[in-house]
Amino acid sequence: MQTSNIPPRKAKKKRRIWPWVLMVLVFISAALAGAYYASNSLLEKPVEKKQSEELITAKDKATIMIMGVDERDDDVGRSDTLMIASIDPKTNQASLLSVPRDTRVKIKGHGFDKVNAAYAYGKEKLSQDTVENLLGVNIDHYIIINTKSFKKIIDAIGGIDIDVPKRMHYEDPWDDDGGLIIDFQPGMQHMDGAKAVTYVRYRDEEGDLGRIRRQQDFMRACMDKIVSPAIIPKLPSVIKEVMDSIQTDLTFRQLLEFAGTLKQSKENGLKTDMVPGRPLYIDGISYWIPNLNKLRMTVADTLGVSLSGKYKTKMEADIREYENSIPASASEVPASDTSIGKARPSDSSKNRRREEKADKNKRSEDKNIDREERTRNSEERGNREETSRSDRRQSAPSTDNSGDSAVPTPSTGVSKTR
Repeated sequence: MQTSNIPPRKAKKKRRIWPWVLMVLVFISAALAGAYYASNSLLEKPVEKKQSEELITAKDKATIMIMGVDERDDDVGRSDTLMIASIDPKTNQASLLSVPRDTRVKIKGHGFDKVNAAYAYGKEKLSQDTVENLLGVNIDHYIIINTKSFKKIIDAIGGIDIDVPKRMHYEDPWDDDGGLIIDFQPGMQHMDGAKAVTYVRYRDEEGDLGRIRRQQDFMRACMDKIVSPAIIPKLPSVIKEVMDSIQTDLTFRQLLEFAGTLKQSKENGLKTDMVPGRPLYIDGISYWIPNLNKLRMTVADTLGVSLSGKYKTKMEADIREYENSIPASASEVPASDTSIGKARPSDSSKNRRREEKADKNKRSEDKNIDREERTRNSEERGNREETSRSDRRQSAPSTDNSGDSAVPTPSTGVSKTR
């Protein structure tokens, strides 16, 4: 955690505004410079982290692990929210892959367990290693946000406006300081930090999968707020809260580029997805069992990486190991267990179908336009030739000998031959 180096103010000194104004101007200048002259420092791979040759590496994209951690005074905590962001600063495109916290993974030194347990075993390093082995890709950076920090950041940007899809009510007198109360009416709601953290934590009969969908909607709402002109006056406090609240290996410059790319990607459409899989009951515990083949093919496609034969062989071995690790006693999750929820097509799947349909329509329109252009050119060429023939006929010598057969003029004959 970073601490502020700003010295305490003297009681009798007049408050000076210019340092804050200067900070705003510097931030805006840096953001504008990044937009026009970005050197893409996000693409610089961390030299202190060795890239595994068994995993794929994105050459022209940055991969960032974002974890929301629920830490308590008497508990090291677990990752309550886990997302992998793929950022392309050259094309200003971004995608977000959510990993359900109940995903069953292999954790080095601890066997198979839920992915959120990796943080409790070995903090962010073991979490990153575990997620890399799950996805089959090297992850460049990480961002960790705890519950208290999350509240401060949301308050710093002035809260979030989000459309609550349905009535949400939950009470737990034993949770948090003084108990947890989640109470939202359906419709557009403005949420401060305290309300926002309960919204993203809310889990009902839709389980963790339903919560992930709400978290992805919340991320879009955050992007709307962060890129809005109204945030500019709040930049000094936002910068301070973000830098003091998060734990990351990103530099300040890279954070600026990250924010700038998110701003541009909003216009291009933020793509969201979730680890594909199915729920399963193992030894009385519900897990999310990932479809490793589909997952890794999707990740490779998102990163624009072609899979080598060596990587495919390793992937097949990983899939066999994973499938063999599932005990024969595993069963379907009982209907009464709603902790995970039911999978349904993700927003990104719908977006992909919509984009594919739009591309197909555009190709069809282009073909029609091309066909019409060719027809029009052909008609114009025919009209020009007909006009040329008519002009030549009019300029040819004429006779009054109507009894003789019409003899083609030389120019007419040549035209017909052509």
